[in-house]
Order: sequence, then C-alpha cells, then structure tokens
Amino acid sequence: MQHPLYQKAEYLKSVPTLDLCPEELTHEVAFAGRSNAGKSSALNVITSQKSLARTSKTPGRTQLINFFPVDETRALVDLPGYGFAKVGRKMKNEWQAGLTEYIEQRAALKGLILLVDSRMQPTEIDLVMLDWTAEIGLPVHVLLTKADKLKKGPANQSLMTMQKLIAENYDHASVQLFSSLNRKGVDEVWDKLDDWMNFERPKTERAAHQRYQADKGTKLKKKKKRTNIRRFN
Repeated sequence: MQHPLYQKAEYLKSVPTLDLCPEELTHEVAFAGRSNAGKSSALNVITSQKSLARTSKTPGRTQLINFFPVDETRALVDLPGYGFAKVGRKMKNEWQAGLTEYIEQRAALKGLILLVDSRMQPTEIDLVMLDWTAEIGLPVHVLLTKADKLKKGPANQSLMTMQKLIAENYDHASVQLFSSLNRKGVDEVWDKLDDWMNFERPKTERAAHQRYQADKGTKLKKKKKRTNIRRFN
C-alpha cells in the first residue's frame, strides 16, 4: 500500500542555511538521526520510493537540508546525519549553525522524526536532541529502527525502555518500533505525519488499507507450520 500524499514526494532543493529554504511551504516534518540509523531507508519506505533519499555505505554524506515537497505547501525534510560525517572543522561549524537556525526558527517545521537504532541505547547526542526539542517546544516522534534485526522480546524491551524514558522526561515526544525491511510501523508513522501535516486521508483510502491489513493478517494465520524441521538430540 502507498500513502496518497507521501508517495508524491519529489526532490526540490538542498540548502545550507535557513534563509535559502523554500518560502512557499507551510507544513514540514524533518527527519534526523545518527548517520547509520537508517534515515534514508526510512524516508524511501515511507514515500514508497526506492531512491528518493540517498543511501550510502559512507555515513554522513548528506550535509545539507534537503526538501522533498509532497504538494504545494507540504514537504518532508531530510536533515544532515550526525555522528560520522568526515568534513572539515569550518564546514562542520557552518553546517551545525545552519541546522540550528532551521530547527529553532523555521516556522513551517511542525515536527521532528528522530531515528534511533533499536539495537542500541540512545546515544548522548540522541538525548541532546530530545532535550533541545523539549526546550523549544518542537514535537518529536522517535522511530526505533532496524526492529527486524531483533526478536520480538528484545524489540519490545527496547520499545518499553524508550517509552519509560520519554514518559519520565519528554512529554513532547512519542515512540514506536520501525523496520524499513519489512515495513513494520509504516502505518503508525503515516498517522503521525498526517497529524503534523494537517492532512486527512480519504475515507475510501483508509477503508482499503484496513482491508489490506486484515487480509494480510488472515494469510499469516493460515500459514501452515513446517513439519520437516530437522531436530538434533
């Protein structure tokens, strides 16, 4: 299934500073996280596109603020990944200054999707992002990525740990499990984006998606168990 709005995302421009951001946009949601947290893959899955956002084996290649409009006034925004970028000190300082201005002063920015690897504890800079957004009153939704690489028990434990942290310290934030590989949690992200973007999906679209999810669940339940499993004594 595709989202009727986010599947329309197209690359518009990349800018280093706030003053160069598109003026016509009124609703933006930005994506941020460590350079190896799966940000580009998440954007591609959310928009049902294979290469909207660049994925690279070299973390930190995205060094600008990248705009992907979904209509005339709304856009998804890919922020520079933090933690691994190998750039000069001067460029890094300018980059951080531009990013700070965007997050603190951009009127169109309605929320931030923060990507955190579900297999790891939140890093110091992840917590800095949560503290910072709390101070400026910017809503945050945390995606615990790569959930497919964990078994159900550890994945749920990772979720509960983050839920506890948020409940105790960050009332501006929410959290969910997410996997770009098997699309786990895509519906939940869509709902959050719809809320921030002030977008209501057509009732027919929601009904069709609910039927799709129900059919998918039924097929999984009907799957026969394997009987030819090798056993070792």
